[in-house]
Amino acid sequence: MLQKFFNIFRIPELRNKLLFTVAMLCVYRIGFYIPLPGIDAPALLASMKSASGGALGTLANYMSVFSGGALGQSTVFSLGIMPYISASIIMQLMGTVVPSLEKLKKEGEPGMRKINEWTRYLTIAVCFIQSWMWMKQITGGKLLYPIVRDNYLALFWFMGILALTAGSVFLMWLGEQIDQYGIGNGVSLIITAGIVARMPRSIMHIAEKTSFKMVGVSADAIGPGKLLFLVCCFVFVVAGSIFLTEAQRRISVKQAKHMRGRRVYGGQTTYLPLRVNHAGVMPIIFASSLMIFPTMGLQYLGQWVGNWDKATQASYAWFANGVFFFERYVRGGMYLYEVLYCVLIFFFSYFWNTVQFQPKEMANQLRDYGSFIPGLRPGKRTADYLEAVMNRITYVGAAFLCVIAVIPSVVGTSILGGGSEDFQAAQFLGGTGLLIVISVMLDLVNRIEANLVMRNYGGFMEGGSGGGGSGAKLRRPKGGPKRGPTQPQPAAFDRGNPKGLPA
Repeated sequence: MLQKFFNIFRIPELRNKLLFTVAMLCVYRIGFYIPLPGIDAPALLASMKSASGGALGTLANYMSVFSGGALGQSTVFSLGIMPYISASIIMQLMGTVVPSLEKLKKEGEPGMRKINEWTRYLTIAVCFIQSWMWMKQITGGKLLYPIVRDNYLALFWFMGILALTAGSVFLMWLGEQIDQYGIGNGVSLIITAGIVARMPRSIMHIAEKTSFKMVGVSADAIGPGKLLFLVCCFVFVVAGSIFLTEAQRRISVKQAKHMRGRRVYGGQTTYLPLRVNHAGVMPIIFASSLMIFPTMGLQYLGQWVGNWDKATQASYAWFANGVFFFERYVRGGMYLYEVLYCVLIFFFSYFWNTVQFQPKEMANQLRDYGSFIPGLRPGKRTADYLEAVMNRITYVGAAFLCVIAVIPSVVGTSILGGGSEDFQAAQFLGGTGLLIVISVMLDLVNRIEANLVMRNYGGFMEGGSGGGGSGAKLRRPKGGPKRGPTQPQPAAFDRGNPKGLPA
């Protein structure tokens, strides 16, 4: 394994790409510590801790997943790459309902360049909106130095919005540079760097709460049994996330035979891979962001009802009791919140597949290339079969996403104590952050693997010695068919048809 790792640095092009990527991530982490001038940092941290259970704390904890916790420090990278992600999601969803955008997507590279240009413009608009909301929260909470608040408030507004917008746009440019000159997806690597940077703090928080003494400890201390359970949960979720990311439902596809002169070509059997978790981490992101609004609304509504006098509360007791009930149980770690969370994950899993997965287009492509699924006619029957298979495997993928998403809330509430720091530490046992890190790392390893194999080096997944040269070249057996090194071997096909499809 060590020899295979050293093979990366034997290829100059791959080595330069990897070093460039690391350098750009270091630039991102350096900019993470450049604060906005005029903000009282100790007062901001105290305000964030006091509001950890409120609406502001809920929103800040969610956004810190994508910014590395910069909102609590109010740096120039406070917004992180989140505006660009929001703009990209909006453009992807609009591409399925706006005919002009759908036409641009079909034009190939020129159309995608135009869509990317519009995405950048939309990112700037989202940056202005989010930076204005954050500046309003800072100025309303009296978190500025008195001289700035009394004499330079308008200048601080202009400078703050401009700095936050410029920081987010710079991160967008940084991600594009990694895409062009580095290795891996730049935006995903920036998000991963922000998530991983919080890991030492979370480990230290769990270590501080761990106690192996039997007496004289606090009620929320973590004993050996709970610590072992946390380790087992982490291993289980990591293994399950890798399995969920890589799991596929392979559908056998046969190529039609055709004559060229006196020779017969075609007839090979290949696979059409359908990912079990086709939506990736998007259902959890959508569900998490949508659950913020009822939580915030119920907290504000509960404060408003709590300010009523006793006579008014007695007159509208049914309304007040209902508000207090939902305010108590629609929050992280509570049963009603987690049920609604799982329902939204299922909904957005099917919604994202409906938007992104096009069985009719896929069936037409198979027909145009002279391929077909054994036992099914090309066209509508193939499209119906692909849609039915995707609906079945989406149910399994969404159920596993629910398990991974609910584990942090359960662990943070039942084991760690339920505080803001406890929930942030529990995020490494599941949820959005862990899925993003695992998906990005798998993608990075696969890209490095492809570069190594392309240059006749043994990859990480190869069983050979991993050295370069002729000993690591891929060969075919003598007398065997000419099969590409990456072409899968044929396997048995499950001829069972879903309900509603004729045999």
